[in-house]
This record gives sequence, structure tokens and C-alpha cells, in this order.
Amino acid sequence: MAEAETFDPFKLPHAPIIEAVLDIDCDLPPDLDRTELERAGRDAFRPDYPKFRKQLIHEAEVMMKAEEEPRFSARQGVRSFQFLSDNEKQIVQVRVDGFSFNRLAPYSSLDDYLPEIGRCWGIFKELARPRLIRKIALRYINRIVIPAEEGAQVDLKAFLTVGPRLPAETGLTFTGFLNQHQAMDKESGNSANIILASEPFANGGFPIVLDIEVWKQNRLDPARTDELMATVHSLRALKNRIFKHTLTPECLSLYQQPPS
Repeated sequence: MAEAETFDPFKLPHAPIIEAVLDIDCDLPPDLDRTELERAGRDAFRPDYPKFRKQLIHEAEVMMKAEEEPRFSARQGVRSFQFLSDNEKQIVQVRVDGFSFNRLAPYSSLDDYLPEIGRCWGIFKELARPRLIRKIALRYINRIVIPAEEGAQVDLKAFLTVGPRLPAETGLTFTGFLNQHQAMDKESGNSANIILASEPFANGGFPIVLDIEVWKQNRLDPARTDELMATVHSLRALKNRIFKHTLTPECLSLYQQPPS
């Protein structure tokens, strides 16, 4: 699954990535035995992902009819089986609607993880027998720390090319914000969701979360690894473009050198 990089290889020596996720949403067989899937998954992933947990989903429903008391019902089911490495920095998820691969910081490069993603995707295909891929998504969560003391005037324009702006001549300083944008790349048909959100001042810095998710809706045969990987690389190029042009050169320079 690891083929040569053919798209923008933009890479920071010390990227502020705190989590990266590849999601492949699939149609699974309706008769898939989830109990057997859990057992087989534990056996298959245990050598490299010895820790296991279930992610549950809870649903509640209220039924109301005229002249009757409301009736409440609740259901609980398994959302995913999660297989974790010893240090819990790497997670393989077998979901009810697909496959996920999570990598937490420290994160190096997608190229470093593609062979393992390919191996785990192969195991997933053997166990879950996906019939159709409907969506491929990459999500990167970055934590950008702008040097600033609490209460100081933060010039976001020096670090972000887009984002919130306070009205001039008001004497206001930022204490928090949340911005969200959705967009589509006309050339590739890939979509993007971009979130900028602040965190409280801490240790002489103003942390900002830059959450970039890019995805492609499709109808792809799970056996077509070449098309799957071409889509992943295309999404990666869009993610890199968004990241690079959301931050100013001054901000990017913060991640050219190791943190002090």
C-alpha cells in the first residue's frame, strides 16, 4: 500500500500534529457476525495491538401520541472494536461502518505509516468482507501555540491567514473563538471541513486547534487498492495545501526548529 509520493510533499520538521486519522467507510455484509468479528480481530491484531476496548453507541427514543403518556426506549450497541498498541499511540478500529487507523503524537509522516495501514486494511478486508467503499477521509488535528501572555494583545493576523478578527478601536483582546469553514476543491471533487478553535492561555502561549478533515465520497471496489491509495494521496495534498496556506510564514517558522 506504500507507493511513491506523487503529490505535494510539504512537511515540517516538527509538525504540531496531535492526531491523524484515516477513515474508510464501507458497506459490510448484513449477516456479519460481530461476536465472531471481535474474536477474530483480537487474534489477528493482538501481536502488534495487544490492548483492546469497545466503543459503544447509545440511542434514546421518545414516542409521543395524543392523550397518551410519553414512552421512552433506549438502545446500546457496539460502535467499533479498537485495537491499541502498547503505548496507545496507534489505534486500529474495526467499525460497524468501516475501518479507521489513528496515529497520535509523536507523528512523523504519512509515508511512514502507509505500510502498516496497508497491512491492517488487508486484515480488515479478510475479516469484515467489505462490499463497497463509500467514503475515504483524512483528518489531522494540529495544536498551534502562539507565543503570548494571558491578557496580552494577540495579533492573529501575524499567524493566521484566515480566522476571527476583533473590531478595531475597541480595546478588546481575545479570550476565545471558534471558526468553521466547509469547502470543495473543484478540480478533484474532494471536500474539506476546517475548524479553528482556541484553548485557554497556558505557559506563555495562546493555543489554537487547527482541525482539518478532507474526504471524498465514492463507490469504490475494496479490491482496488490502487484507486484507494490515489484518493488518499489526493486528500493528503489538499490537506497539506489547506494547512500551509492557513498559517503565515511566521507561524510555520515556529515548527522548523525543535520546541525550546
